[in-house]
Amino acid sequence: MPPLPKRKLSKGRRDRRRSHLALTAQNLKECPNCHNLYVPHHVCPHCGYYNGTEVFAVKKSKKAK
Repeated sequence: MPPLPKRKLSKGRRDRRRSHLALTAQNLKECPNCHNLYVPHHVCPHCGYYNGTEVFAVKKSKKAK
């Protein structure tokens, strides 16, 4: 048989252990070039700019008018 807990953990001790498991929403910033939201310190996926310089050219989709 596998080992078992010596004593029952209280709800408070269990919840304090789980206090660091909460998920947080990702922070988003507005792109100064195209004004869409993007993840900070990453290239904007909508326009391809990072820190005011174009990193890659984004292809225009046929659906966008």
